[in-house]
Amino acid sequence: MNNTKNNKKELSPKQREELLRALKDRFEKNMNRHKGLKWAKVQAKLEANAEKLWSLNEMERTGGEPDVVGHDKKRGEYIFFDCSAESPKGRTSVCYDREGLESRKEHRPENNAIDMAVAMGIELLTEEQYLEFQKLGEFDTKTSSWVKTPADIRKLGGALYCDRRYSRVFVGHNGAQSYYSARAFRGSLRVLSKVERVRGKRRGALREGVNSAR
Repeated sequence: MNNTKNNKKELSPKQREELLRALKDRFEKNMNRHKGLKWAKVQAKLEANAEKLWSLNEMERTGGEPDVVGHDKKRGEYIFFDCSAESPKGRTSVCYDREGLESRKEHRPENNAIDMAVAMGIELLTEEQYLEFQKLGEFDTKTSSWVKTPADIRKLGGALYCDRRYSRVFVGHNGAQSYYSARAFRGSLRVLSKVERVRGKRRGALREGVNSAR
């Protein structure tokens, strides 16, 4: 799927059409990931939020094959994860974060997982999210994926990754400065339409006003 850099983080009509078609096809072929959910409702949220569509396109463009894996009913958000069989090909050979990258004296990779995720508008999966994700299928049987690392571990120079081997899911660790051709990262994205987000802010402001008046 072709994509051009766009500072406004907005897709062209053709890109939107191609992305929505790809997402719909994947959604319908993998109903076990989102039982009880309807594509029409997901699409309505996406069409109301151009910036989230742009982020999903970045996930798609870099080989993540994003798909819906949950619905937060309380917040009205659909949750997307990278669901490619192996860690996304377009994000491999990256250190965990910028600090790790800059600590290397030589052979520095071009990027790091945390900065890439921020630029894409997504977040790395946490260890807990990754373990739940693996219940949906068998992923990373030949690769591994960086996961969001707790501050206490990162402070000591380490970073966590996860993979599946021998029909089991493992959590491992490396120095944050390390990088591998078979390791990328998986991201998550929560989609709430801008209209609902504004309504939520208004309700919050109204509650605050009522509380302060008491």
